[in-house]
Amino acid sequence: MKITRKRALKNLSGLATLGFMGLPTVSSGSNEIEALSQRINHSVCEWCFNQFELEELCEFAKNIGISSIDLLTAEQWATAQKYDLTCAMAYGSQMGIINGFSDPQNHKTLLKEYKASFPKAADAGLKNIICFSGNRNGLSDAAGLEICATGLDPVVKLAEKNNVILTMELLNSKVDHQDYLCDHTEWGVALADKLGSPNFKLLYDIYHMQIMEGDVIATIQKRKDYISHYHTAGVPGRNEIDETQELYYPAIMKAIADTGFTGHVAQEFIPKQQDALTSLKKGIEICDI
Repeated sequence: MKITRKRALKNLSGLATLGFMGLPTVSSGSNEIEALSQRINHSVCEWCFNQFELEELCEFAKNIGISSIDLLTAEQWATAQKYDLTCAMAYGSQMGIINGFSDPQNHKTLLKEYKASFPKAADAGLKNIICFSGNRNGLSDAAGLEICATGLDPVVKLAEKNNVILTMELLNSKVDHQDYLCDHTEWGVALADKLGSPNFKLLYDIYHMQIMEGDVIATIQKRKDYISHYHTAGVPGRNEIDETQELYYPAIMKAIADTGFTGHVAQEFIPKQQDALTSLKKGIEICDI
């Protein structure tokens, strides 16, 4: 069965653990990476490795120097914290990718859900809460921006009150998320400028933006102040970030570190190799510049 983020998001309130036969279990201590450089704070997206129990993934992550598990619900935060891990990008709504701020009918529900989740995240010491534009549904860029800004404004004010950052993810609309509105960096930047709050930022997904616009390093350098978080994956295919794909991640990581970024970079590739955890370890090694 193919693991996809869309599949993982279908039951966001209780992400199911998928059972896969023939994959390795976590062994404590045997997969440690020695002397990480500390220039990059590493995270991993849970949904890409949800063939493992969350506790197994946390144990493995801790052993190899990962300090965060991305995209966890409030019910899962305590499990990560049990292993002294944070959740550098947390869920705060169950509405998902499609049902975002681009549809005025979603605004009331989104406000209610984020109003409930922001204090919980703050109490848990978490900083970044993910949000999505939703689909275009025939809207122009300008009209979509206005509608999103209207819905986001009261939510961002709540983020300011709770000292958390609401972070909108940039996704590609060409391959994975057809019709998604926030599919170019400059549109996200324009939305952030309109909202005018330090508590609204962008999640720059390197995989998605390579597909949509390329020019990854120059964009990171130019728009660093708008970005609170990064995701990785190989292009094409969204698999391992190794020599089989077109992006050279050591150079991208160096560019991120050189901007003074102190947040997290999360591995969000779907493992193609049978030994998924070895692929994760290799991804951390590649990104640990």
